[in-house]
Amino acid sequence: MTRQEEKRRLRRTVRELEARLSPRYLEESGRAIAAHLLAMPEYLAAGTVFCFVGFGPEVDTRPILENILAAGKVLCVPRCTGPGQMELRQITDLARLSPGTFGILEPPADSVPVETDEVDFAILPCVTCDHAGRRLGHGGGYYDRFLTRYRGGAVLLCRERLIREEIPVEPHDYPVPWVVTERGLYEDGVPARLG
Repeated sequence: MTRQEEKRRLRRTVRELEARLSPRYLEESGRAIAAHLLAMPEYLAAGTVFCFVGFGPEVDTRPILENILAAGKVLCVPRCTGPGQMELRQITDLARLSPGTFGILEPPADSVPVETDEVDFAILPCVTCDHAGRRLGHGGGYYDRFLTRYRGGAVLLCRERLIREEIPVEPHDYPVPWVVTERGLYEDGVPARLG
């Protein structure tokens, strides 16, 4: 089996598992993940934050997005511009987000672009990951391309029940140093203290 086939199989397995998670667990784990993320010193120190907009069963990032804006930080979110391509765009009002590619909320076309090297801290999604930050995305390559250019602090948000320790990786897959689950923060695979 090729790495691509392994990835497709694991995505299917995790999505089936995710579909069976209770609404209560999704809500409680999402709330705990957001609280842990917002306590990270790296987040607190950041001036410009890039964050995905949670969609479907993904972690609801709205509380995080609201906190970024309330804290006076610069918030940028993804705007898809083509297959596997996204731009970082500043948003100052969540009400301006509207369904874009795949139905995911995106900023309007006239929103201000933000260069990758302006971002201090990035909050990234995954289908699954291991505690060491090896991620399996949705397969579009959007975040893989972002990670090839980005050199700042980054964290993955993943529910503990979706963590898998055997992630098939390829040379273009970049590990992310931090993972936040409802249990807390992991740094390079090891539980870490917050604050």
